[in-house]
Amino acid sequence: MAAQAVREALRNAIAEATATLADAGIDSARIDAEELAAHLLGVERGLLAFIDTPGEEFFARYRELVDARSRRVPLQHLTGTAPFGPLMLHVGPGVFIPRPETESLLEWAFKAVARQQLPAKPLVVDLCTGSGALAVSLARNWPDATVLAIDDSAAALSYARRNAHVYAKGSGLRFVEADVTAPALLPELDGRVDLIVANPPYIPAGAQLDPEVADHDPHHALFGGPDGMAVVTAIVGLAARWLRPGGRIAVEHDDTTSSQTVELFSATGLFENIEPRHDLAGRPRFVTATRSADEPGV
Repeated sequence: MAAQAVREALRNAIAEATATLADAGIDSARIDAEELAAHLLGVERGLLAFIDTPGEEFFARYRELVDARSRRVPLQHLTGTAPFGPLMLHVGPGVFIPRPETESLLEWAFKAVARQQLPAKPLVVDLCTGSGALAVSLARNWPDATVLAIDDSAAALSYARRNAHVYAKGSGLRFVEADVTAPALLPELDGRVDLIVANPPYIPAGAQLDPEVADHDPHHALFGGPDGMAVVTAIVGLAARWLRPGGRIAVEHDDTTSSQTVELFSATGLFENIEPRHDLAGRPRFVTATRSADEPGV
């Protein structure tokens, strides 16, 4: 098949895939159709126009992937990867797919480092690490830090370790399989932690979700009890115990529970500089706070 004919066949296949995905209710139909083609061809999406040798086997495999995507299998499960900032993380069934919204929390953490608001060799804890998106990003960009990535899912931690091997090999990143809601978790960290980041399960029970989320993300990584606050509450308690005076925390929450999260920190009497923050779309996304130097009444 001549190069021009191959390019035309590829354009037609992508156009047909776009229509199929749009009919399935996928808003990003064109992007997903192109991403699947680029994945099979092993190129960046922007280079598709220059491909002239996909081969007949490509088209059969492409139809299979498009069919799976039309059944609302997540794009990231079909490609095996998900972007997070500059990283391309390994993901798949059994682990929460990182979202772009969490990049705002990561940016806040990087700014705290840049402004020298933390020690030169800090102790950092990433709670509910999932694929390791936050922990790996911090360890990669902060090689002198000790980063503890905690999750109670062995499946999630296997992806996190794989991502660490790619992006943070040789760093101070360590993994702990544990339930962050367990009483008296890791008492050896009391008063020693410089920074906590967390993207916990926070969706209120019964919330309506897209099929890609409801049918494929682990429910254990999504739902945080009736109001979405069960795990967030436990994390605030851990922060009160683990953070040193002046230590900082950022915890993501549902966009309906920002004020509740702020109130949790305020009610302890142990935090200052409690600030609700927004993601790039302007939605309330996470709260940051600083551990006070003094206990209440001191």
